[in-house]
This record gives sequence, structure tokens and C-alpha cells, in this order.
Amino acid sequence: MRAIRVASAALLGACALAVSAPAAVAGNITPFGFSVLPSTIAAGGQVTLQLNRDGGCKGPATVTSAVFDTVTIPTGQSSRTAMVDWDAKPGAVYQVTFTCDGVSGSTDLTIAGGRPVGPTPVPINPVSPNRGVHAGEGGSIAGFDLKEIGLGAALIAGSVGAAYHFSRRRTGQDGA
Repeated sequence: MRAIRVASAALLGACALAVSAPAAVAGNITPFGFSVLPSTIAAGGQVTLQLNRDGGCKGPATVTSAVFDTVTIPTGQSSRTAMVDWDAKPGAVYQVTFTCDGVSGSTDLTIAGGRPVGPTPVPINPVSPNRGVHAGEGGSIAGFDLKEIGLGAALIAGSVGAAYHFSRRRTGQDGA
């Protein structure tokens, strides 16, 4: 039993190391941080390109990839959005390169298997926000059926009558 616990702890530790290792192993050591969110997206989707300006990137940054047009993140800003090409290959992994002050670093962007049918529509609320919720219909009165109400009342009356009958004190005359 102890061997199972030790093996589980070792496996958990190895998994934690494997998850945190790719950034160090990749060799992308830059004085600034960067990311693409989400890292997996469908063709035609929109990604956010984030740049951490924590002292390493002073000027404008250029973000390039084969799957979207070149994007420039101006000085003083830390993120921009880019639209992924509709003809991006499902399942493919594209490299996204961030360049700032002559230093470059890259990360991967994976294209999801399915394709959306079009741009995501923005929901429009046809109800004015200053009106309340349309409530009060349905619930206890919806489907008012006299037969079901009568059957329910008969069941309740029968159960109350049976409870009264079995709970009353029996006297010697009851044949006990």
C-alpha cells in the first residue's frame, strides 16, 4: 500500500515538472513576457496578443504569424487583438513571434478542428432594461386540471383519515 502512495506522489511531481518545463526548455528567454489568448482557437476567431511591459520592452512591439496579419502593439499599450484567417488549417500549430527592441520570442497557436459558420453574433436585448421580468405566468396555475386537483385532494383526505384512524386510542370494545 505504501508503494502505491510513493508512486502516486512521484507521478504527481513528474507531471507538475512537465507542465512547468516547456517555457524554460523552449529557449524563449526574453526580457519581456508575452502570450496569445486563447492558445487554441477556431479558424476565423479572434485572439488577444498580450505583452508584459515589465521593464524589458520600452518601444512598440511587432507580432507576426502566418495565420493572421502583422499586428503592432504601440508604446504604452500591452495588448491588441488579431483575427485568425478563415483558411487556417484545422489541427495545425502556427508560430506567433513577438519582437520588441530587437529581441524576439515566440509561442504556439493551435487551430481547433471545427470551423465556425460565421462571426459570433452580438446578442441584442429586445426588452428595455428599465422594465421588470415578465413573470407570473405558469407555475401553480398553469395547466389547471380539475381531475388532477380532485385526485390530489382525495389522496390527501384519505391519508389524513388513515392517520387519524391508526392514531386514535383503542378501547377494550374495539376488539384489541
